[in-house]
Amino acid sequence: MFYNVLNFPLEDAVPNRLQYLELILNDYRPDIFMVCELNNETGANTILSSLQFLNPDYQSATFELNTSDDVISDQNDLQNLIYYDSSKFTLESQTIITSIYRDFNHYRMKINSVESDINPVFIDVIVCHLKASSGTENQVIRFQMVEDLIAYLDTLPADSNVVLAGDFNVYTDSEPAFQELIDSDNNNAIDFIDPANQIGSWHNNTNYIDVMTQSTRTQTGFGGSTGGFDDRFDFIMTSENMQTNPEIKFVENSYKVYGNNANIQCYNQAINSSDCAGAEYPFFIRNALHNFSDHLPVTLELQTNQSLSLEEFSTVKALQITGSNIIDEVLTLKLNPSAQLKTITINNNLGQVIKTISVKNSLYVKENMSSMANGIYYITSQELHHKPLKFIIAH
Repeated sequence: MFYNVLNFPLEDAVPNRLQYLELILNDYRPDIFMVCELNNETGANTILSSLQFLNPDYQSATFELNTSDDVISDQNDLQNLIYYDSSKFTLESQTIITSIYRDFNHYRMKINSVESDINPVFIDVIVCHLKASSGTENQVIRFQMVEDLIAYLDTLPADSNVVLAGDFNVYTDSEPAFQELIDSDNNNAIDFIDPANQIGSWHNNTNYIDVMTQSTRTQTGFGGSTGGFDDRFDFIMTSENMQTNPEIKFVENSYKVYGNNANIQCYNQAINSSDCAGAEYPFFIRNALHNFSDHLPVTLELQTNQSLSLEEFSTVKALQITGSNIIDEVLTLKLNPSAQLKTITINNNLGQVIKTISVKNSLYVKENMSSMANGIYYITSQELHHKPLKFIIAH
């Protein structure tokens, strides 16, 4: 999954918008999660904590600030990063690719397969965010950025398995930047293909409604862009060899825009409107996407003929208290849906059950504690064998 996370965490027009990202991640559970528009290391660590709550095997690359030329614009608050399931992948290296405007970030991943010692399989993941906005000048900057990338890719072996993911900000396939990526006659060492097989003039063209990613919003006040659903800006592309390489290739017809029901009525609408309804993505998913970012994520499935070397079981945290464990009025809990909890109980320090709460596999539960006396309390569940969580009520 690739996702433009909209100036996370500095964009705060939507209160507590992390909860919407957590709902999205819990639903899709990407093995590799690539992002752009990450502001700072605090935001990077916040997302990692949310992922590790779902699966402790998630790790991230080292957060790095943009190093590219700041003459055009100060881009040091918009970073790229990759998160990954470390039971399936090892991060072998990470490299900054400088350009005229913003960095590309190269993450070399190795599949954790049984055969990895004698026949390792690597994926070279490039995460990017090209210059935004229409107009000839911005097209030229996007093209110059891609030329910087191509110069770097020409130093890699021609048979490298490359995944290029990012917010390209291109309006049509005829833009020089996009043509530079896909043109097999330009003598590039590595050419890219569109796994969605939807190359064309995307802007304001309902023939491409199924691959449109921006904007999820029509109203102002949420941060980011408005104007409704009419552009394909976000991509996951692969090197040509990943169409047929049995060791690592993309699954045909697996490219999807997460949250996009391919409903033509969605054109120019907000993604959480009834015009964007469909069987694949229900309202609560589309509403979370609407509230978190002005872009939709894009996803792609990869397949290998090697045997993954996975642990049979992993331990996940079933529930946790969000914020301080010293409570005045409201106790907020975050639950891992994998635990499939139905009820939790609150006990006093004598072990007596004070309250039973129906959680119904919720992601968040808020319980009013204003009527309870000051003291120490414990949270347990008969459905789990775990150490009770302790909190203190102090009005």
